[in-house]
Amino acid sequence: MKVKISSDSTCDLSPELVSGNNITLTPLTIVRDGGYFRDGIDIFPADIFAHVDAGGALCSTAAVNVGEYKNVFGRLSEEYDEVVHISIGAEFSSCYQSACIASAGFPNVHVIDSRNLSTGQGHIVLEACRMAKTCPDIEKMCGELRELTGRVEASFLLSRLDYMVKGGRCSAVMALGANILQLKPCIEVIDGKMQVVKKYRGPFSKCLRQYVRDRVASRGDIVRARVFITHTPVSDEEFNASLDAVKQYGGFEEIYETTAGCTIACHCGPGTLGVLFIRSKEFDPPKEIKNGA
Repeated sequence: MKVKISSDSTCDLSPELVSGNNITLTPLTIVRDGGYFRDGIDIFPADIFAHVDAGGALCSTAAVNVGEYKNVFGRLSEEYDEVVHISIGAEFSSCYQSACIASAGFPNVHVIDSRNLSTGQGHIVLEACRMAKTCPDIEKMCGELRELTGRVEASFLLSRLDYMVKGGRCSAVMALGANILQLKPCIEVIDGKMQVVKKYRGPFSKCLRQYVRDRVASRGDIVRARVFITHTPVSDEEFNASLDAVKQYGGFEEIYETTAGCTIACHCGPGTLGVLFIRSKEFDPPKEIKNGA
């Protein structure tokens, strides 16, 4: 059985992983000064940062519409026995709803809500690719993928809050206080939504090292096969602090560095880095990390 995997551009997988696994991406739309651009095709994070740094308004994102999904699903459903599409989490975008509507006309197209974004979604995509190679039962495969969505742990540490302020997700007063105190918030996807779970204090490279240690050290509930270090622009010192900590505390077989795409760029801005991995079935989710440096 030939099974095709597709996903939204928000999965933030590297071009090598996309091409190497024959993944089809459906690009979201980035809106900049009234113009519309396809994520990862017509516009890239560097373009967004340059625009904002030059005094431009914050860019926004628009979901893939039903017609666009129909075009993709129509083509893929003729070429493959089954098509599995992994969407950005339904709490973050209407992509999932639009994909479900579009798939109604194609019996061999199956849509999975990743309940995540960035390489949290990317983990589900790569697991789907792995399963597709030997899939004997498409319904069983989809069921396993839906179960897996609850075991992806995705979080990011932010060095600055100006993009959050401009996007209305953080008050200017709160951002000023955070800057004065050198606070760096850690945001995590919990039940499909982003929540602040901890605040770190100090230089960003120091905070990143502590953040990584908090996420992966001395835990028995992590699948150590693969971890993503996904980031918008950070300095070499900051990235290396994160990489060294992942190597020291993580014990992962594969460490993938990927660049966060336009969705994370629009909402979080430069100076954002996350470690994203999968938890084991045998363990309950870890307790919420307490605030404090």
